[in-house]
Amino acid sequence: MTEPSGYYENDTTLAQYLEFHYGERWHGEGNFPKELADAALQALDGRPTCRALDIGCAVGRTSLELARQFDHVDGVDYSEAFVRQCRDVITQGVARYARPEEGELVSYQARSLASLELDDAARRVAFHQGDACNLGDDYRDYDLVLAGNLIDRLYKPRLFLEQIHERINDLGLLLIASPYTWLEEYTPKAEWLGGYLRDGQPVSTLDGLKECLSPHFRLLAEPRSLPFVIRETRNKFQHSFSELTLWEKRRL
Repeated sequence: MTEPSGYYENDTTLAQYLEFHYGERWHGEGNFPKELADAALQALDGRPTCRALDIGCAVGRTSLELARQFDHVDGVDYSEAFVRQCRDVITQGVARYARPEEGELVSYQARSLASLELDDAARRVAFHQGDACNLGDDYRDYDLVLAGNLIDRLYKPRLFLEQIHERINDLGLLLIASPYTWLEEYTPKAEWLGGYLRDGQPVSTLDGLKECLSPHFRLLAEPRSLPFVIRETRNKFQHSFSELTLWEKRRL
C-alpha cells in the first residue's frame, strides 16, 4: 500500500476545504459538494432512498445534502483530520475555521447548519475514517454510492471499482466525479485508469471506468462536466472541472 500524502492533514488544507464545502461562492460557480449531491438526488428518479455512502466525503457537505432525502448516510474519508471536523460540525451545528487571506493573515468564518437548512439532515449522517480500497464488511446494502473527486487519489482505483458493486443494491446508483488529475504522488502509474498510451493508442479515464464497471453496471447518461473552485487565499484560486458519470448496477 502506498501511504497518501500528508497534504490533507494540515490546517491550511482543512480550512480550504471547509471554505469549499461551507463558504462563499467564488467566480460565479456553485457549491460543488452540494451540486454533486443534487445531481445524485435528481438521478434517483423514484429509486429507494434508504442508505447512501459518500466515499471520500472530505468535510461532509455532500453527505449532509444527501441526508435531505436519505434515511441514513455514511460519510467515509481516509483523512482523520477531515473526519474529526465532520463530527465537530455535526456536534456543534456549525463549521468554524480560519480562512487564509494573505501570508499569516486569516479571517475567522462560521457557517451554521441551520443557515444551510441542514440541521435536521445532520441527524441521519454518520462519519467514519476508512480506506476506500479496503472498506469493512459493514459498508453494504446501499441505494447510492457517491465518489466525488476520489478515484484519482486512490492507490488502487481499479480494486475500488471492481469491488464496489458488492456494496450496492440491484438497480442502485454509483455516481463518480473526477477531474482525472493522475499523479504518481497518489497513484502508481501502473494503477492509472487512463491518461496514458496503450500500444500506441490513447486510453482515457472514461475508457478505464467502462472497462472496470461494465461487468456489473451500465452507464445511464453521457458524462458531463461540473466546475469547481477551491479558494487558497484572497488572490489565489484553483478553477477546475470534474467529469460526472452515472452508473446503474445491473440486476442479477
